[in-house]
Amino acid sequence: MREANREPVAVTVDGQALQVPAYTTVAAALALAGGMRGGRLSVTGEPRAMLCGMGVCQECRVTVDGCAHVLACQTVCRDGMTVETDAPK
Repeated sequence: MREANREPVAVTVDGQALQVPAYTTVAAALALAGGMRGGRLSVTGEPRAMLCGMGVCQECRVTVDGCAHVLACQTVCRDGMTVETDAPK
């Protein structure tokens, strides 16, 4: 059986180009892009970040390739992906 491609993939997070290992989740890419910064803002403007890591809390919602409310902890990065957060830059 052939081993799957393990080449790094190129993603853009809030305009920042980033190379991440194959099979990295968007949540992990966010951590690599700038520490454990939040992915969105609450209704009162407070930064929110991942909590559960399994999609239950939905605190990791980001916009991926123009599609809003994608769960970063459940989405695997693919080459050319663009991720946008509401986190303060």
